[in-house]
Amino acid sequence: MAGTPVKILVPGNHLMAGLLGQRDELLRLIEDAFPEVKIAVRGNEVSIEAAGPDGSASADRVATLFHELIILLESGQGLDPVQVARTIDMMRDDVRPSEVLTSELLRSSRGRTVRPKTGGQKAYADAISRNLVTFGLGPAGTGKSYLAVALAVQALQARQVSRIILTRPAVEAGERLGFLPGDMLAKVDPYLRPLYDALNDLLDVEGAQRLIEKGAVEVAPLAFMRGRTLNNSFIILDEAQNTSPEQIKMFLTRIGFGSKAVITGDMTQVDIPGGRSGLIGLEAILHEVPDLAFVHLKAQDVVRHKIVADIVTAYDRSDAAKKPQAPTTNGATHP
Repeated sequence: MAGTPVKILVPGNHLMAGLLGQRDELLRLIEDAFPEVKIAVRGNEVSIEAAGPDGSASADRVATLFHELIILLESGQGLDPVQVARTIDMMRDDVRPSEVLTSELLRSSRGRTVRPKTGGQKAYADAISRNLVTFGLGPAGTGKSYLAVALAVQALQARQVSRIILTRPAVEAGERLGFLPGDMLAKVDPYLRPLYDALNDLLDVEGAQRLIEKGAVEVAPLAFMRGRTLNNSFIILDEAQNTSPEQIKMFLTRIGFGSKAVITGDMTQVDIPGGRSGLIGLEAILHEVPDLAFVHLKAQDVVRHKIVADIVTAYDRSDAAKKPQAPTTNGATHP
């Protein structure tokens, strides 16, 4: 038996169009995501009712979802199908979308505000703010590198650090770069290009170049970190799955006073010869170290085109199916 409908009064006609979307496309998206509830709209009132005996909890969740979407609209944010889909995912994970999507990390040189777009990204940004060393692990497209660079720029602008150091392992065949033309900088430039791209997007090309020329930003391959102590720096090690255990230890022991480090990696894209990645087993080694955190981003945190998230999910399913089944004492298997 259906319960009493939950009624939400939307404060103002100007919010209704943004809440429902063109031709009610956002409303239909919510209805498809929660088929166990009935949603009716009359004027400025949204009525939500459980469609069956198991729909009461969903009706409450949908009511909260509408309240959250109204908060986003009142904060000046527009809604689209992608953002509403992410908001639904956050609600299912008991994360408040308004706390995630209104959190401002940085305002770029072009006036664009950089914000986390998923609950996982917000947890990642919060971990970086709270800890001295943060590992951001997850698939491509989850914003691991971009958010780290944004927070590094924010820390530099706030004078919390005196420089940003961006580094990657130059891996195609270990650190052997001799087959590439040009001097050392020309040889490593292709490997470091993704970090330049993020920096240029946040600061514009001229602003980033000025910081590089005066030494406030350094972009270098991981091999250049050996023997150094990095004080008062925001250090980002990107693509850390392609470091050896010795290299990751070398990097972590470079961190000096007043510094913060972020290490990003994707264990599904190990290119290091022999697959001997320094990230394998590292969390078990470091999990008790204070002021250090591991954040695991997932397919739902992918913020590129939806097909990227679908591809990541398909690969995850394939990898799970390939894992060997452990035998039990009676000859049966269990996952």
